[in-house]
Amino acid sequence: MDRRFIIILAVVVLGLGGIFFVGKIKSNSTNSGANTTVGSTSNHTTGGNAKNVNLLVYGDFQCPVCGQFHPIEKKVVDTYKNDILFTFRHFPLDSIHPNARAGARAAEAAGMQGKFFEMHDLLYENQSTWSQSTNPLSFFTTYATQLGLDVDKFRADFASETVNNTINADLKEGNQKGVTGTPTYYLNGKKLENGDIGSYEKFSAVIEEAIKNASGNN
Repeated sequence: MDRRFIIILAVVVLGLGGIFFVGKIKSNSTNSGANTTVGSTSNHTTGGNAKNVNLLVYGDFQCPVCGQFHPIEKKVVDTYKNDILFTFRHFPLDSIHPNARAGARAAEAAGMQGKFFEMHDLLYENQSTWSQSTNPLSFFTTYATQLGLDVDKFRADFASETVNNTINADLKEGNQKGVTGTPTYYLNGKKLENGDIGSYEKFSAVIEEAIKNASGNN
């Protein structure tokens, strides 16, 4: 077999392997047509935090792995809604997910009308529908209507520099922390390995241990 063919084949195989190893893909903080001005980070939180346990995730709405983690994450957050504080930060991998920033814009725009997590859930639950579309805004507008949002305001906020700058601020914070892929979770400031929380049972066990440790420090 030709030696050059073998080398080319090896490069292709390694490249495909890199695609599936999403957790280590490097993010590009810019998107074609998106300015790089940085605003203030987003502030999307939910939970009573009675046990003083903070769960933070950097997510990308187009990321398939984020989509797989969503039902696990949602069940964990619902189960421990009184005990923990859950925070979402945007980390669109613009270089490989061309609709990721649009998804982040949609969630931010919904957040301006008090419906961030409702849009967050719809984006993940319908990821296969809008993620490859050449006009994802048409889907997002439908979701906005379902949520009872003012659609004209939603469209204006979606296109605004304020929303884009907020996404950039989240990206900057993530980059400063060393985030290289999505989803990346931090529990009380400690980075979690996705392999350790890949099921509800595993994730729940990690949360339980954090609650136990937090209680022991009080």
